[in-house]
Amino acid sequence: MASGIKDKVAILGMGCSNFGERWDKDAGDLMLEAFDEAIVDAGIDTTQIDAAWLGVAYDVVSVGSSGIPMSFALRLPNIGVTKVENYCASGTESFRGAVYAVASGAADIALAMGVEKLKDTGYAGLPFRTIGSTLDMIGVEGSGPGNFAQLATAYCSVHGVSAQDLKRAMAHVSVKSHANGAKNPKAHLRTPIDLDTVLNAPMIAEPLGLFDCCGVSDGAACAIVTTPEIARSLGKTDLVTVKALQIAMSNGWEMQQAGGWNGAYFHTARIAAAKAYKEAGVTKPAEQIGMTEVHDCFSVTELVTMEDLFLSQAGEAWRDVLDGMFDADGKVPCQLDGGLKCFGHPIGASGLRMIYENYLQLLGRAGGRQLHTSPSLALSHNIGGQPSENVCAVAIIGLSNA
Repeated sequence: MASGIKDKVAILGMGCSNFGERWDKDAGDLMLEAFDEAIVDAGIDTTQIDAAWLGVAYDVVSVGSSGIPMSFALRLPNIGVTKVENYCASGTESFRGAVYAVASGAADIALAMGVEKLKDTGYAGLPFRTIGSTLDMIGVEGSGPGNFAQLATAYCSVHGVSAQDLKRAMAHVSVKSHANGAKNPKAHLRTPIDLDTVLNAPMIAEPLGLFDCCGVSDGAACAIVTTPEIARSLGKTDLVTVKALQIAMSNGWEMQQAGGWNGAYFHTARIAAAKAYKEAGVTKPAEQIGMTEVHDCFSVTELVTMEDLFLSQAGEAWRDVLDGMFDADGKVPCQLDGGLKCFGHPIGASGLRMIYENYLQLLGRAGGRQLHTSPSLALSHNIGGQPSENVCAVAIIGLSNA
């Protein structure tokens, strides 16, 4: 019977480009920027990489229809490069491919890369998909702010939370993340904001205001993984290993008229989180998970995710947010690097960017935003799609002795 991949794979090195409006760079340049950091961190030569995975969502804009552009940009040694796409979880999907290759013994050293060049599309938000089976099944998807505004409205209705209280909690989420992002030289947005600025900002989709929405950016992030034994043979002493990696997909249940979904949470996130905790041996998430990087495409998404990850009780996350539970000095710090709110969301890169921050914090290498006490376990959460149909990925990494 399958027992999972806990501690079977170690992260040998990671890298992340600067995120932002990178008009002077193409996707290859961004991948190289992230890779150069990762390969130095790993302490290996490019020729030692056995296989690679590339996560990208809008391939026509970013890299085309194959993994060849990454092979060219990084001068990989004629190895297989598998291009993957899984909505906004594409970066974590590429990480899963590399991790599973090493865990299975198919590769000794594997590379995971995520990249997106969204600013070149000219869209203020994510480009609209105009064809494909998803649209055939459910029709026009609508706007991101519109879809997630419905999540906020449902949350208030189901849990009896006033719109004013939810707006205050969402504003706290945004202020917290911008304070963290101001300390990160790789973030796109590095200006702190205050509560009044958020609450008085233009409305985008009630109750989501301007500062409740993440922006659009260009960026890349990558990881090089291997077995713990190989990592130690290469001189690595402080090992960060993969404790769990789970992905759950919607199957239509949320949209069934006779279903049980109330629109106030992410069904897939709860499934992926429960499986990841079981794989990692986590029984008390709020006590054992030292920090999180979650998919805060909108401030309400982060708030609801705290309940989906079982860090807050159902209907209580808004109180925990206001109490500072997820602040940098709180019980379970969230978005220490600034999150999607400050990095923007180059889709293929976001999942690996989250893992990158967790990796740095675990090793005590996060500079001015480093936690005073480095965590032993860190969780990243990637959601793609909309509340009614989506994919969710949850990855837990930690020190090898945790």
